[in-house]
Amino acid sequence: MQQWLESLHPALLALIRVLLFVVPILLLVPGFIWLERRLLSWMQDRIGPNRTGTISKNFPIKFLRGKKTFGLLQPIADGVKLFFKEDVTPKSIDRLIYFVAPALALFPAFALGGTLPWGPSHGLYGLLTPIANVDIGILYVLAISSLGVYGVVLAGYASNNKYSLLGGLRASAQLISYELAMGVALACIALASGSLRFIEIVETQEQALFGALPAFQNWFVFTPYGLLAAVIFGICMVAETNRAPFDLPEAENEIIAGYHTEYSSMKFAVFFMGEYAAMFVFSGVFATLFLGGYNFLPVNWQYLADQGGGAAGLWQFIANAQYWLSPVFFLLKAFLGMAVYIWIRATLPRLRYDQLMFLGWKTLLPAAVVNFIAIAIWIMVSKVQNPVLGTLAALISYVVLFFVFKSFIGTNKEARALEKRTVTYAQFPTKPDSEPAAAQ
Repeated sequence: MQQWLESLHPALLALIRVLLFVVPILLLVPGFIWLERRLLSWMQDRIGPNRTGTISKNFPIKFLRGKKTFGLLQPIADGVKLFFKEDVTPKSIDRLIYFVAPALALFPAFALGGTLPWGPSHGLYGLLTPIANVDIGILYVLAISSLGVYGVVLAGYASNNKYSLLGGLRASAQLISYELAMGVALACIALASGSLRFIEIVETQEQALFGALPAFQNWFVFTPYGLLAAVIFGICMVAETNRAPFDLPEAENEIIAGYHTEYSSMKFAVFFMGEYAAMFVFSGVFATLFLGGYNFLPVNWQYLADQGGGAAGLWQFIANAQYWLSPVFFLLKAFLGMAVYIWIRATLPRLRYDQLMFLGWKTLLPAAVVNFIAIAIWIMVSKVQNPVLGTLAALISYVVLFFVFKSFIGTNKEARALEKRTVTYAQFPTKPDSEPAAAQ
């Protein structure tokens, strides 16, 4: 197989790479919709899709007759409905932008996913993944992810609908609020790994845990700076995909359906596909940066096998299985990210806009900056002195910068408190008292 791939023309090999990524995403999107509806129904103690797809009693295979499929065909039924639904196009719109906007919303997910490695960089998988091993992977994520808001803003602008325009403007203001924090969080990982390329970031996480335990992998989520960066990036990627509690651009309570109010039929379905594809790809980005990428467990199986001993054959078998099943492990981590997305939606209410601004500007951004400074101090002191002093200096810098942060923001609660408001009901005139009874 590897020799056959090496003999192919580069253009044909590139086409195979693209198809191996694009086709699964397009096939998985209906499954994501079904998964969300089932998980939400389970978490909220209600009935989800459970009827569509029940096998007929006249089915040729006897033991499958009348079996329930838990609504597995419901997404296909919804897709058929959207396809045949009347496609209503408003009259007073900017037609070019109106039709291009859904495609712009779908583009970033595929452009980002093309840089993610779903297998090791050697052997067979080295020929198949990633589609493009760009040298500026993290910067590419920031550049392409910020383009996703263009589809939302242009859809709201081109619809000639004030509610749609308001939803698009909300998306642009939301982008500015969390994009800086996301950028600084990613810069922390680039600084710690010494590279911007996703493959090298994953290989960095395969090194010895804390530099002292070679049997275990040093996934960034296990380090203090990596854990803080993971929390910040996780919050920002939920906001990036306009998911609850950051679904302000499509808040039904005050702006109908937001930016896609005037879209129907398949153009609305493209927005749907873009959202779920972006959720899946960002889950893959999170797994690549913080969860060891395609590695299933934080264990260096090959190191254990090389040490010999009675279990060396078992460790070698697991190491080989880890290599060949790495795409499956990467998909499992991406599905875990999708489950967290759904869990957050089922748990948290939508934020107010002032809460979103406060979270982005006064919490996430300062925390990301503190983390970046601490990582820089740790790297500098570790190289000049030794790793122990570097870790100690990083911990001291965390404490000092935390109190500096609190002195500017956390202690002055009265300045941050919203003005107290009271509601006064209208006073209607009352009927005059009845005339006193006539004197007897």
